[in-house]
Amino acid sequence: MADTLSQKIIKSSLGGALKHFEGFMVFIGVVGPFATLQQLAKLYLTHPQHASGQSLVTWSLYAALSLLWFAYGLMVKKLPIYVGNGISMVLNLLMVIGILIHAGVTF
Repeated sequence: MADTLSQKIIKSSLGGALKHFEGFMVFIGVVGPFATLQQLAKLYLTHPQHASGQSLVTWSLYAALSLLWFAYGLMVKKLPIYVGNGISMVLNLLMVIGILIHAGVTF
């Protein structure tokens, strides 16, 4: 049976580079979502009175989309996808919870 394009690439010398790139992408998947930490700090620690300025709908959609990407990453067994999106999902849910606590249901 003929190899798929991705199988041919992995068998080539480029395949070794892709393995290293995947490790880098796991790192990015872990570090990237932590950009949300400054929003969480403002929401919970320094400016909770401004929670109504955050969009509950937007953060809820971010959380739902992260959940879908997390599930997809698990299904295709791709560590960078499910690690990064799993962390994003948790942080986005924390934003949703914080908005609900400090501002109630807003749009």
